[in-house]
Amino acid sequence: MLVAAAACPCPPLLVPAVAAGAAPELDDARAACLDAIGVLAAARPDRLVVVGPDPGADPGAGGTVPYPEGAAGGFRGFGVDLDVRLGPGGAEGAAAARALPPSLAVAAWLLQRVDWADAPVEGVGVAERLEPARCSAAGRELAARAPRVALLVMGDGSACRTVKAPGYLDERAAGFDERAARALGAADTAALAALDAGLAHELKAAGRAPWQVLAGAAHAASPEGRLLYEGAPYGVGYLVAAWS
Repeated sequence: MLVAAAACPCPPLLVPAVAAGAAPELDDARAACLDAIGVLAAARPDRLVVVGPDPGADPGAGGTVPYPEGAAGGFRGFGVDLDVRLGPGGAEGAAAARALPPSLAVAAWLLQRVDWADAPVEGVGVAERLEPARCSAAGRELAARAPRVALLVMGDGSACRTVKAPGYLDERAAGFDERAARALGAADTAALAALDAGLAHELKAAGRAPWQVLAGAAHAASPEGRLLYEGAPYGVGYLVAAWS
């Protein structure tokens, strides 16, 4: 059963070594992410599942990719010699696991920042185009993995908030992010489940599928939510929320 959740953005720029001189611009977002993870620790879960968008996940072949505790990743593709591992331990098969996608690598970095040792950790990469119903089913399965499950859900809002954004300016982007922010802040699973997958794809909102996995996981939990951060630096919607 889901006992707590944290939703965090997943740009590699969240890692100061990647952001370099621009690192202070995301200080508030980083602090909010660490506060949200603190809510997970306070819930004393039996298991932490990290969920994030995964370019290697095929929506036609299950739509999700598992990553065991100890799976490795890093930021060499962003010009930084920095490696991370998912969680403090190393499960059997971790050495043979595929490299963490960027979203889970950012999550692993956040967990290292707080010295996470409160529960075993596993990762799940989610296909960006995974249908909402299948996201919900995946979330229900994750929530059933242990008596007390916590989720760390990584995902960005739209990437079309300004003309300099990765997806250029789209007038629909601010409204989409506002709806997502309200849903995450209120722990409104129905509103999350209702986010338009087609519109999310057009707006390059990589968080849509992970958020709908969260909605499925929380369908029977009736959590309370708090929005800890909302912003659009670089024209991308970044949201941080904590559910307990």
